[in-house]
Amino acid sequence: MKSESARTVFPFAAIVGQDEMKRALILNAIDPGIGGVLIMGHRGTAKSTAVRALAALLPPIPVEPFRIQITVGGEDREVLYHFPDEHADEGYRPVPFVDLPLSATEDRVVGTLDFEAALTRGEKVFEPGLLARAHQGFLYIDEVNLLEDHLVDLLLDVAVSGVNVVEREGLSVRHPARFVLVGSGNPEEGDLRPQLLDRFGFYVEVETITDVHRRMEIVRQSEAFRLNPHQFLQQWEPQQQEIRQKITTAQQLLAEVDIKDELLERVVQLCLRLQIDGHRGEITIARAAKALAAFNGRNRVTSEDIRNVAVMSLRHRLRKDPLEEVDTGDKIREAMKGLFVGG
Repeated sequence: MKSESARTVFPFAAIVGQDEMKRALILNAIDPGIGGVLIMGHRGTAKSTAVRALAALLPPIPVEPFRIQITVGGEDREVLYHFPDEHADEGYRPVPFVDLPLSATEDRVVGTLDFEAALTRGEKVFEPGLLARAHQGFLYIDEVNLLEDHLVDLLLDVAVSGVNVVEREGLSVRHPARFVLVGSGNPEEGDLRPQLLDRFGFYVEVETITDVHRRMEIVRQSEAFRLNPHQFLQQWEPQQQEIRQKITTAQQLLAEVDIKDELLERVVQLCLRLQIDGHRGEITIARAAKALAAFNGRNRVTSEDIRNVAVMSLRHRLRKDPLEEVDTGDKIREAMKGLFVGG
């Protein structure tokens, strides 16, 4: 399976506009525990391009054997699995980017038993699926709103736990599956159920850019990349390196970032004002604000950090009825007035 990250990918830094989407992806790269991103909007608004571009931007990761825990008849054993990766370079490989097709079966997603091995050698061999391939990277689903609900539920479960567990035919298999789950879709083709929406960390809305000059810039960038990808990548490498370094530094700084009780209390008050069910809203805002502070080289969360992450953390949690539309953000911005002022 050819790694998507190894191909020539449009540089993340060169993507015009769509700032909220880019911020959401960067924050999940810094802290995958935020819970992934659901990106909804018109076709042709750089949704899949942005995810591929961020995966390609990130530093390569060490090539390590994939550890699979297998339990058969109460007996545990560990199997080391090596993914064929022709693009590994001196012990490092690109950050995985796995594109999950809508036609994918559950077995292809979670992994399958190798029945040929079972029949010919009397062994029960596990073949890792797409969740294993996405480990330490990104799992992307285009038109996620058209994917079967039980598969979305399964993906969200694994994304949160970081572990894939498969139990069947007297065989129990566990393996790590830590990845950033990114779904995209067109809301005109339907949305996810509120129960599933709530489990995504962020909900981002993207729209077709209407500014004439920015649209002209998009055309120029696209043509320059098409005509000479290598030169275009070289041109944008300084900006790419700046983002890459900020993400790497933020990952190291994240554990030291603090949010004052006073600010956290106002985050909770915001969720109460908006009558958000459960506690995922304030947890997501707190984690996202810390990641944003770290990205900007700070170890203390500010009101500005909260303002910059609140809308995408909460807009999908306001929806109580499947027939309701997701809030554009106006209601959340109105509720924030008076709560988050100053630094």
